[in-house]
Amino acid sequence: MTKNIASIIVPDSQLAKDAADVLHEYGSLLLWNHSHRVFLFGSLFGRQEKLVYDPELLYISALFHDLGLTSHYRSPDKRFEVDGANAARSFLEQHGISHEATRLVWDAIALHTTRGVAQYKEPVVALLYRGVVFDVIGDHFAELSEETRSQVVSAFPREGFKQKILQTFLDGFRHKPETTYGNINADVCERYLPGYKRPNFCDFVLQSPWNE
Repeated sequence: MTKNIASIIVPDSQLAKDAADVLHEYGSLLLWNHSHRVFLFGSLFGRQEKLVYDPELLYISALFHDLGLTSHYRSPDKRFEVDGANAARSFLEQHGISHEATRLVWDAIALHTTRGVAQYKEPVVALLYRGVVFDVIGDHFAELSEETRSQVVSAFPREGFKQKILQTFLDGFRHKPETTYGNINADVCERYLPGYKRPNFCDFVLQSPWNE
């Protein structure tokens, strides 16, 4: 794997290699390419904004951020983001990584679809989010040059990513659509699960057991 892309160094410590092995074993080519693009795009924004952070922690966050969608890591009843965060926490604890670093990675993964919150947290959390929304929906697309985008995509191709990632999302939580309540993933369920209608918060309020 190329270690320098768009002037961003891909971490190659033993910890980083072990994390990459996990994604390679349990993920897919789609998630492999997406996760590396997320790391690179997040890193590019970090460099652009002169943020101070640990690139290795951002890299591990990126590698694990969608593993909760996979058959190996998905739970029957938790949000996929939490499944991925829990997998990363277990991995880091097994490698003797500090509680604070582990917490940071857990937060980054658990919050990576939480728009309006993640971007205001610590740089590792914020940059994972920035990388995800840049790769998935092209958020702030013009802030990275066409040349830079092309270098990243050349190294880790998209290959029909738009359609494939939506199917990957659906496959990851079609068995537990209730976990998407209050989150953008409810959009995927409502569009692609026949007959599914997302819960409405107003109904929960009005139908609460309070006697009034």
